[in-house]
This record gives sequence, C-alpha cells and structure tokens, in this order.
Amino acid sequence: MDPAFLVGVLLAFGALVAMITMEGASFQALLIPAPMILVLGASIGVGIASHTLRDTILAVQSLGRMVRGPKMTPEAVIPFLVGYAEKARGEGLLALEQELDGAPDAFTRQALQALADGTDGDELRLIMDDEVTATSSRNRVAAKFFSSIGGYAPTIGIVGTVVSLTHVLEKLDEPDHLGPMIAAAFVATLWGLLSANFIWNPIAGRLHRIGAVELERMMLITEGMLAIHAGSAPHLLQERLEALCSVKPKSRARKQARQAEEAA
Repeated sequence: MDPAFLVGVLLAFGALVAMITMEGASFQALLIPAPMILVLGASIGVGIASHTLRDTILAVQSLGRMVRGPKMTPEAVIPFLVGYAEKARGEGLLALEQELDGAPDAFTRQALQALADGTDGDELRLIMDDEVTATSSRNRVAAKFFSSIGGYAPTIGIVGTVVSLTHVLEKLDEPDHLGPMIAAAFVATLWGLLSANFIWNPIAGRLHRIGAVELERMMLITEGMLAIHAGSAPHLLQERLEALCSVKPKSRARKQARQAEEAA
C-alpha cells in the first residue's frame, strides 16, 4: 500500500487546523451542516450528471486502487520477463503455459497464454495494444470524474454564499446578528475551495499518476513479451527493459556506478 495520499491529505488538513488554532478561530464556525451539505452533495450530484452511470460506477470502484496505489512498479516486472525469456529459450514458448499461475497480473497472464498458444507476433502486439488502450481509457474516465467535481465545487460554494447573503439582506433590521450571519455565509465558499483542493483534485491527480505508472508497466510487459516471441536473449532483454524504465532499477544503477568507477 502506498500511503502518500493519506499522508498528504492529513498533512493538508493538519496545516488548516494549525492555522485555525493560531488565528484563534472557532472550529464550530466552519463546521456548519447546511453549506457542507450543499457543497459536497451538489458537487457530487453535478459530477454524476455530467457523466454516465457507468462512468460513476467506474470512478467509485477506482477509489480503492487510488488509496492502495499501484499494485506493482514497472521495474518490478523485469525479473519476471527475464525469467520467461530464459524458460522460452531453453524449453520453448509452449513451456510458458506453466508460468500462468505465478504471473504477477492478468495482463501478463493473458500474454503468456497467447505466447503458449503460438499467437503470431503481429497479432500478439495487436491484442496487447488493445488492452493497453482500453485500460488507458478507463483510467482517464475515473480521473476526469473527480477532476470535474473539483471544478464544480468552488462555483457551487459561491452559489451557497449568494443564497446565504440573500438571507442576510432580509435581516438588515437586525444589525446585531449581521456579523455572524455574513461570516456564516462565506463558509460555503470556504468548503467549495477546500473540498476541491484538499479532496477532489488530489484524488484526480493521484488516479492520473497511478494510471501512468500502470501504463508504463503494461508497455514494458508488451515489449518484453514481443521480444520473447522473437527469441531475444535474456540478458539483452533485461538491458532493454531497464533502459525503458522511467525509474532505473537497482541492478542498472549499480552497473552504471561500476562502469563509472572503472572509467575513473
């Protein structure tokens, strides 16, 4: 599990609490149910209205993945692919069927089955590219759903403030109550900005990043499986996949450090 989201959100709200405490403000003045219900409820509502029901279900299902983070980093699949290359080189592609149960994910399992079934190289690339495209589309939908809520929330907060100020104008004959009422009116705007920047936009950004990591991993698997199909040597496959990683694996980093020492 990747704790970055929980740590970040707790840090953000902790900074807010620290500011409120240092300013000597009241928490009760900010935790007013009416504007909170309007901003949170209406933001989610218009987010659902701007998407299909299928998009909404997909976005809700993505929350667990958002909290957990990526199942596996791209560089973590390289040892699996190198092992498959060694097995295929020694025993043939059909032997890869024995590795199905130990595959790290469904995408790898699908590719192994295709290799064992004797699928043509061009057809194998087409199958894997189609899966990558479908996954990318699902990731974009989930991230866009929460990003849209983050875009609506501040405006809905302003709507809540306008409604409250309208009520304030009706009470101009009660000057002793105007101060607290005006302050309460701006709570809706606060929660609109707060929910957008502390909740919805971070969720969207994290889903976007997790999707990018997942697509990089799938790209490595695709290139690795195609190289295995072509009969690439395991050590050459490892070097190529490590070169494609955005984060250098430790083995590659150690190799480069050793080469630098030898050059010096």
